Amino acid sequence: MTSLPLDQRLAAVRTAFTEQFGHEPEGVWRAPGRVNLIGEHTDYNDGFVLPFALEQSALVAASSRPDGVVRISSRDLGETHELAPHQVVPGSGGWQAYLAGTVWALRDSGAAVGGLDIMLSSDVPVGAGLSSSAAIECAVMAAALDLFALDVAPLERARLCQRAENVYVGAPTGLLDQAASTLCADGHALFLDCRSFASRQVPLPLAEAGLEILVLDTHTPHTHVDGEYAARRAACEQAAHILRVPALRDVDDLDGALARLDDDLLRRRVRHVVSENARVLETVDLATSGRLEAIAPLLDASHASMRDDFEITVATVDLAVETARGAGALGARMTGGGFGGCIIALCRAGQGDAVGREVARAFSEHDFTAPSWFVAHPSDGAGRVG
Repeated sequence: MTSLPLDQRLAAVRTAFTEQFGHEPEGVWRAPGRVNLIGEHTDYNDGFVLPFALEQSALVAASSRPDGVVRISSRDLGETHELAPHQVVPGSGGWQAYLAGTVWALRDSGAAVGGLDIMLSSDVPVGAGLSSSAAIECAVMAAALDLFALDVAPLERARLCQRAENVYVGAPTGLLDQAASTLCADGHALFLDCRSFASRQVPLPLAEAGLEILVLDTHTPHTHVDGEYAARRAACEQAAHILRVPALRDVDDLDGALARLDDDLLRRRVRHVVSENARVLETVDLATSGRLEAIAPLLDASHASMRDDFEITVATVDLAVETARGAGALGARMTGGGFGGCIIALCRAGQGDAVGREVARAFSEHDFTAPSWFVAHPSDGAGRVG
């Protein structure tokens, strides 16, 4: 899974804009995809997460228009859509909804946003759990704010992008993806408290530590994800009600809480969320103190918890994790909501590609779809790049 260098991508999206719209763009803006280092299904339990932004990103070349019309084109798909002001409303479908929805969210908030010409190009893998949709929204948000000289705080930018996806697109996502795409910093992970939305940057000097992080997409079709996600969320809410806490984040005595639950399924769901929150906090402490290699067992424990207690892994994901460890990865886990998607593996520097090849060999032996992979580099959040 390779991408063109940023300067080549910038030149290509600028050229595509000019050819499509007949004039040069006023600028180019970038917003990254993201991967979660640790902290799964903790967000809706008011817990903690630790994502970092990827080099893979959405680019938008854009210019303002005086007439309120929004023209949206995709260099990758070769499609263009033109929306009059009255057509930029929730319920509009298609890929363009992620871009138009961001313009709508800004306008709906009272921001004076006029028309736009937008050319999109993205190399964030779609359907891999790497937040390709949030990257698009956050890139458009950054462009619109600059073009119309609007001052919106970073977290509020993320909230507006979330509103675009929730209301305009109709996808019930949380704030994690948009916050990561907006707030992350180069060479760092973002420690995010999903109750207060307070955040801080956590250093990830992987190269200096002789380490790298492999991201491997299993290309597993997601099946029954919405129903399974809803069931996990309902179980967490039910357990919190029984335990008389606002959310599972507030459980401070895990053994005592488990003893108060009669249902084994609820016990396992609670054990995952509470222990996962603890793993996030420990990972932050280790990374902050420069002990990055020591997070490997926490990645392994996170995967075991998702597999056994939260029951959100599948055969391809489990095989990828087991094979990566057998091929020399220090630690590995599924990342994302589950039932497919990606794994991450903490590897020695220069080892990631060999680990990916070994997983590919194992997938071939099991007649699974071939995976793809890349070595991740913690990147900056959304902003102007050209």
